[in-house]
This record gives sequence, structure tokens and C-alpha cells, in this order.
Amino acid sequence: MPCMVVLHALSDFMNSNCAVNNLSPSYYYQGYCPQSGEALSLPRTPMAEAIASGLMQYLAKNDLYNRESKMYGILLVELPTGEQRVLKAFSGLLNGYSIFDGWVPPIPGRSQVALEEARTLAQLDAIKQELITLKQLTERQQYEMLVREFEQQLQQMSDRHGHCKHQRQEKRQLLYETLTGEALTIALEQLNAESRLHGIERRQLKRQQNEVLQPLKQLITATDERMRELKQQRKALSQQLQAQMHAAYSLTNFSGQSLSLQQLIPGASIPTGTGDCCAPKLLHYAATYSLKPLAMAEFWWGASSVNQDKVQGKFYGACMERCQPLMGFLLSGLPPRQRGREGENFTLSLSFTKFPIVYEDEWLIAVNKPPGLLSVPGRYSDRQDSVVSRLRHLYGMALAAVHRLDQETSGIILLARDRQTHRQLSQQFQQRQVYKVYEALLCGLVTPEQGVIELPLWGDPENRPYQQVDWQRGKPSLTKFQVIAREGEYTRVEFIPLTGRTHQLRVHAADSQGLGVIILGDRLYGCRTVTSRLHLHARELRFEHPQSGQILHITTKTPF
Repeated sequence: MPCMVVLHALSDFMNSNCAVNNLSPSYYYQGYCPQSGEALSLPRTPMAEAIASGLMQYLAKNDLYNRESKMYGILLVELPTGEQRVLKAFSGLLNGYSIFDGWVPPIPGRSQVALEEARTLAQLDAIKQELITLKQLTERQQYEMLVREFEQQLQQMSDRHGHCKHQRQEKRQLLYETLTGEALTIALEQLNAESRLHGIERRQLKRQQNEVLQPLKQLITATDERMRELKQQRKALSQQLQAQMHAAYSLTNFSGQSLSLQQLIPGASIPTGTGDCCAPKLLHYAATYSLKPLAMAEFWWGASSVNQDKVQGKFYGACMERCQPLMGFLLSGLPPRQRGREGENFTLSLSFTKFPIVYEDEWLIAVNKPPGLLSVPGRYSDRQDSVVSRLRHLYGMALAAVHRLDQETSGIILLARDRQTHRQLSQQFQQRQVYKVYEALLCGLVTPEQGVIELPLWGDPENRPYQQVDWQRGKPSLTKFQVIAREGEYTRVEFIPLTGRTHQLRVHAADSQGLGVIILGDRLYGCRTVTSRLHLHARELRFEHPQSGQILHITTKTPF
């Protein structure tokens, strides 16, 4: 039997006089049954939102819940007796703890690795503190200051020696004109001796520079190597802990089936925190104790996130990274919902419209993404439709995008069907071994026929996703371009990006330090021409197949 302290009466959250007139759900938690493929869903109803609002009022009165920001959720359930009760949960840890009276406990498994988790977290904290100390090494600033001083001294010496050399050359010319014999020999030797003295002076300064800088350089090199080792240790420790937690976490669905996270998402990269969100905790608890779920609601409580994608008191759906991949399994055992109680047609928010698959084998898939479709799913319900979401529905959850295109950009996207292929292809992209060609139509005339654009790009966190050229904070970006044709007032250009910064081609086209001509349809960067799409297309990809070793050259036709 479930812990009765965890089951709450509706009156704990709602006034008995509170009436909920509108019965239409505002959102569905949804997924496909792994066995039958049937569409399953659980609504977020006005009743669930009213209960959640009551929980918000409770949180607002207790300082314990206002020290940090996180997601909270409620699940309205029906007992075998027919009575309705409420479960409540929070995501992750609350003030460093996973268990609080009255709240749904974490999914089984965390306690099994609790000791190892505490040990690993202590190691990670020690690594963090050592990295901070090493990064603040005072010898770095000392080294940079001395390098500048020696460079100035060498430059001043070079200028002085150059001036003296020019004077010696003039003196030699005069000596050859006025002296002969031994007198000329002695005079020339004096000039040569002066030249040798200058050489000795320069070598002495170089030797002094080496004696002063070399110990500092060795110390800095050793420090950098230590930092690399620490970062590798940190990564290995984190991956090891996550693997242990994912193997230990066991989820139960309404069919009575229990599987670990590793079994649920085999071969895929499992995001940190998977299994700790409200929705999985609530559904797992209800399934474990045979409580029938009626409706669920999740909301954000605390300070708004930096980019304002999560605001206090607002309701949110299942996050795509951690919750949505589990939803089909968690809802299994519930009756398929083809039609709601109020007569509304149930359809998944993902629209599985087909789009061209331009290459496919047992390791990877390449598709021609249409404009307006996300490459990967967004965090919340209104941004779930994407290339990855649609293909995962067809091919399974292990499928992962190797790279991304902007939502407005069309063209080739590469997806891997297993973790090893994803890692190998990702390395090719990171090491700039993938040849990429884009085609764009610019709303203006470009004068140079070809060239290279190299600008540092920086994204202001307060103005995402807009990117700008910033010579102080920007990251280097490099693009080759070639004019294909001039069509009236427009210029058709071929772009070959050598780096992969966000909006790189769009900024390189629009910025005055680049081409100074905006891509047609790019409203974000100032195009005022009314058009149905951004005229930017990822036309070609050339890379080494991670299994066969053969060079694959995938091309598509530019649709504009």
C-alpha cells in the first residue's frame, strides 16, 4: 500500500466552493506504447491546474520552497475505492535532499548509489576547487607581463641596431672613397667590431629572456597539463556515476513492467537528471501502488531562468530531453486515448509529415529538412516537432542528430543510429573534416566574386539567439564564399563554412564587416523583403563513412 502521508485530499489544495467549469484539457502528456505502438496520453486539465495553483499558494508561504528554483508537479489519482487523491513531487533535490514528508520519494535506485554519489560529488568538488586555484595562477600574469617587456626591449634594441647598421653602411661607403691600405683595414675592422658587439648584446638579452621566462613557461605548461588531467578525471567520474545511476534507476509502468533507464534508452546518450523530474516520479509512484492517474500538471517555482524560458507560476509540459523519451513506457498499461471525454479528437502534437531521406544505411540516415522545422526537439510542448522527433517515431529512441541546422534553414541533416557512429561522426565535425556547402540568395548585390570571411561571433545571453561580431568576447568563425550568379537585385552565393558557429552564415552575410548583404528572408538580421522562408539551404555534405571508410558525398537540390 502507498504511504498515506504522500496521498493528499483535494481539500488540501482547493476550496470546497471552488468550481471548475471548463473541462477541456490544455495539454496532453503523451507517448507511444513500446509494445503495441498505440498512442497514449494523460491530460493536464483545469482541475489539475487548480490543484497545482493551490500548491503554489502553499509554496509561497514556506521559505523552504523559495530558496531555489525548480519544477514542481501534481498528479490527480483515483484509489481502488473510487476516491480521488493528489500526489505531489519536485524535480531533483530540494535544498540538497531527495526525500521530504508529504512528497513522492525519488525513483528507486538512487539509494543504491547514494554512497558512491556522495563520494563522487566530493571528488568533483575537490577537482573544481583545484581547477579554480590553477586557473588563477599568478605566474600566468607575470609571464605575460615579462614577455611584453622583453618584446619591447628587443624591439627598441632592433630599432637602435638597425639605425647603427645604416650608419655603418654609409661610413663604409665613405671609407672606401677616402682611405686605402692599412688605414682602410683598421677603420673597417672597427665597424665590424661594433656590429659584433651588437650581436653579442642581442644574444645576451635573448639569453636573459630565456633564463627568466623558461621556468615560468615550464610551470604554466605543467599547470595546463594538470588542468587537462583534472578535466578528464571530472568527465570520467561524472560519466561513471551517471552510468551507475542509470543502471540502478528502475521505472515501473501501469502494465506492471519495470525497466532500468539503460534498458529504456539503450545505446543512446542519457541526459544528466533523467528520472529525477516530476512526471516520471509521479507516474512511477502511481503505477507502483496501482493508483489510476486522471490528470497531471507541472509548473516552475522560483526565480525565472536567465533566458526567461521558465517563469514562476507558469505551467510546462514534459521536457523533451529527459521526460518525453520515457513517457510512452510510463503510460503503458493505461487504455489508449483515441477520444477525450468532452469529445475532442486526440492527436499527438508531433506532426509526422514525411520528408525526403536522401541516404540511409544500418549506421546513419541523412534527410533533407524543410524550412520551419526544428532539427532537434525543444524543451517544451510547443517545440517538440522536429527532425529527430519524427524519425525517432519511425526508427526508435537511439537515433541522434550529429549536427543541427537553424529552424529556418533547409537542407541536409545527418543522424546516427547508434552511439559509436554518433561519436565518430561528431569527431569529424569537431575536427573540421566534414565538407559542407550551403547555397543562399542575398537581397542585394555582392561585389567580390569570391573570398574568405573571418569574424569573431558572440551571442548576448540577454538577446538569444541573436549573434553579433565582437572582437573582445567573440569566438572565431571562418567562411569561404563564391558568387554563383547575379539575378537582378539579388546575388546567389555558395558558402563553405569552415567553423560551425550559431547563425555563422547569416551574420557573415549581413554584417558590414562580412558581405554586408542580408540573406533573403532573414528577418532576425534585418531583411525587410516579404518572403515565405529564409533563402539558405544546406546543399552538400562530404565525409568519411565511420564504418566503411569510404567518402560519402550527399547532395540535394536547392529549392529556391
